[in-house]
Order: sequence, then C-alpha cells, then structure tokens
Amino acid sequence: MATNTRSFPATFAGLLLAMLLASLDQTIVATALPTIVGDLGGIDRLSWVVTAYLLTATVTIPLWGRAADLYGRKRLFQAAIAVFLLGSALSGAAQSLGELSAFRGLQGLGAGGLMTLAMTIVADLVPPRERGRYQGYIQMVFVLASVAGPLLGGVLAGELSWRWVFYVNLPIGAVALGAIAATLHAPPRAEGERPRVDYAGAGLLTASLSCLLLVTVWGGRTYAWTAPETLGLAAAAAVLLGAFLVQERRAPEPILPLRLFRDPVFSVASATLFLAGCAFFAVIVFTPMFLQLATGATPTESGLLLLPLLLSATVTTALSGRVISRTGRYKAFPVAGLALMTVGLLLLSGLSADTSVLVCSLMLVVFGIGFGMFTQVLVIAVQNAADRRDIGVATASTNLFRALGGSVGVALFGSVFAARLDDVAGTMPRPDAVAHALGTVFTIAAPIAALALVCVLALREVPLRKAA
Repeated sequence: MATNTRSFPATFAGLLLAMLLASLDQTIVATALPTIVGDLGGIDRLSWVVTAYLLTATVTIPLWGRAADLYGRKRLFQAAIAVFLLGSALSGAAQSLGELSAFRGLQGLGAGGLMTLAMTIVADLVPPRERGRYQGYIQMVFVLASVAGPLLGGVLAGELSWRWVFYVNLPIGAVALGAIAATLHAPPRAEGERPRVDYAGAGLLTASLSCLLLVTVWGGRTYAWTAPETLGLAAAAAVLLGAFLVQERRAPEPILPLRLFRDPVFSVASATLFLAGCAFFAVIVFTPMFLQLATGATPTESGLLLLPLLLSATVTTALSGRVISRTGRYKAFPVAGLALMTVGLLLLSGLSADTSVLVCSLMLVVFGIGFGMFTQVLVIAVQNAADRRDIGVATASTNLFRALGGSVGVALFGSVFAARLDDVAGTMPRPDAVAHALGTVFTIAAPIAALALVCVLALREVPLRKAA
C-alpha cells in the first residue's frame, strides 16, 4: 500500500468519512424507528431493522480483515463502500418493514468492512509511533457518530423524512469513494501468489457468531432465557465455535489465525475491548432513556445533552494521541481511562428523578474523559505488536471483540432495565422508577468497567515502531 505526502490528507479524509458512515448507522436509526413503523407498519418485526444490520456488520468483520491480508486493501475497501451505499439506497426506498430489514442486512455487510479496512489502511500508511495522533481523529469520529447518531436521526425523521436517514449516506460515501480511488495506490501482487481462502472457517465463524448474537438479541425479550429457542441457539453457537477452532488449527490460511491469541498484547487488548465495549453501551444507550423518561427531554434534546460526553472524549482523544506520538508510551492512557470510566459509572448509578441536567452532564464528562483515553490506544498496541501479514485480521479481531461487547452489553442491560422497571414501576413507568431501574444498570456496568481495568493492567507495553 502506498500513497504520497501530498495525497495523504485526501486519503485520510476519505477513510474518516467511511468510518463515519459505519459508526453513524449503528445509532442513527434508533430515534427514527417510531416514524418508520408509522409509515410502513409491521411493529412486530421492528427489532429486525436493528438486528439485521448488527448481525451482518459484526459477523463479517473478521472476514473482511482476513481478506484484506490475502487480497490487498484498496479494492476491498472500495467494494465495502459500494455495498454499504447500495444497501443505504435500497433501505431508503423500502416499501415494507421486511424489505427494510433485508436491505439493512446488505448495508451491514458493507459496514463490517468500512471500519476494519480503514483502520488497517492507516496501519499501512502511518508508523505506530505517529499513529496515536491519527487514531485520535478516528476515535473522534467514532464518538461523534455514537453520540450524534440519535440526534441526527430524530432531526431527519422529524423535519424531512425517515428515508433521509439512509439517503444522507449517499453523498458522503460518494466523496469517500472518490478520494480513495484517486489517492490510494495499491502495490501489484507478487507473481504466482495464490491465496487459499478458508471458506469452511469463514462459514463456521459466521454461523457461530450469528447464533451468539441472536441469543443476546432475543434472550429475555422475544424468548425467555430458559426457552428451548434460546437454549438451542446457545448450544448451536458452542458447537459451531468448537468446530471453527478445529478447522482453524488445520487450515493453511485460517480466517482467524489462532496464533494471534498467543500474543499477550492481542489477548489482553481483546478482552479489555470486549468488557469496555459492554460498559460503554450502557451509557450511550441508556442515558438518553433517562433524559427522556425521567426528565421529560425530547429525543433531540437528549441527543444534545450528550454533548458533554462527546466534547470531553474528543479533547482527551486528541491530547492522548499527541502525547503518544511524542513519547512512544501508551499504557498509562488505557489504565487511567478505564479508571475514570469506572468512576463515571459509579456516579451515574446514583441518578434519581431529582438529579439536575448539570449534575448528569458532569458525570458524563468524567466518563467521557476516560473513554477518550483508551479505545484506539489498544488498537495501536495490537497493530504495533502484530506480524505484518496479520495486520488486517488483528485489527478486525479487535473491532470484533469491541462490537461483541457492545451487543452483549445492550442485550444484558436491556433485560436488567426491563426486569427492574417491572419490579418497581408496575404498569406505569414513573420518572423515579425509570431512574431507579437505570441506576441498577449503571451499578452492574461499573464492575464490568473495573474488570476491564484489571485486564489492561496486564498489558505488556511494546515500544512503538517508528516505521510503518
């Protein structure tokens, strides 16, 4: 992979736009769902609008990453953008909830490659010692999309049409596609190079992750945790995962090389990202619920009230990236960041119906400062320690564990919130009952963040290389 000094800003801008698309569509649909159901009907299938995207985006992350190592980055990245834009256009034109769910699945298929391949390309172009600064920009995009998604979705659905939630991707994606096509130059493949694709491993991994995610999405909601459907999916996930591990041991070019887990940096970072992703989504999903149900804020207002988290995370992301680039040291940042995230969750666990917006904002600032200090730093650590042939799949795997943590977290905390609300509120969710139920969610999330802190303390700090 090659670029030149003059074209690098345009290339990097294209990468950021692509990552913005993938991150934004995880949250932008949420506030538009009531409008979508009012137009298309089919409320009984509403969850599949979110689930279809979540499933395909998550299970294809390691597939895109391994394919990038085998076939190169540029064409695959362009293909991922094209698939995402096709899914966006079709989603905007959907005439039924079934069509929308299917097209969201296609959109997620492209999204699985956008974030992973973009971060892999950055690893190709920028030395680890300098990567902290650029990963800081990437983190800003991720945080911006996570917080601004619900706000933008509510505005587009309310002021224009819910279809613009999907159509807005088209011009942004077109600019990203043009920038990558014009400025990113892929080296020619060596003669006689014939990658052997692990199709069996890809199929087993996709099937096992699909079953696992369906357990987290359906368990405690569509089906009871002890229902035959839930237990059957859990058993299928375990069997398929075992078959996948057997396949990966004998595959010449495994889709997820098990040798990665022998690297303590990769193992520690993956476990930390899974746990931290779980804790992060407790805040990003359930704080707007507190603001709307307990304080009476509108969806748009609740999005705006998350700005303290966005701004504090953006500032610490930029500062930590610059310090890492200057010093080459990084371990202190995830340690301090996860400690602050834990403190922030403990503070949020004390929310009540009488908590003022100012106090809630200060709690979010504490959490945001911590969040901005750690997540992309661990990606840098993994890329720095990984073998050159495994950069793509190592980057994809860290994204996979973070995405799985978020999925499990949303399912877990959603079940806890619903059960607690039923216990204390009965049929009418009073503001004090909502605050009490969400306090329980944050009380459970805090030790999960603390466990992530314990994991990251075991991280071995490898000096950052000064060459890409």
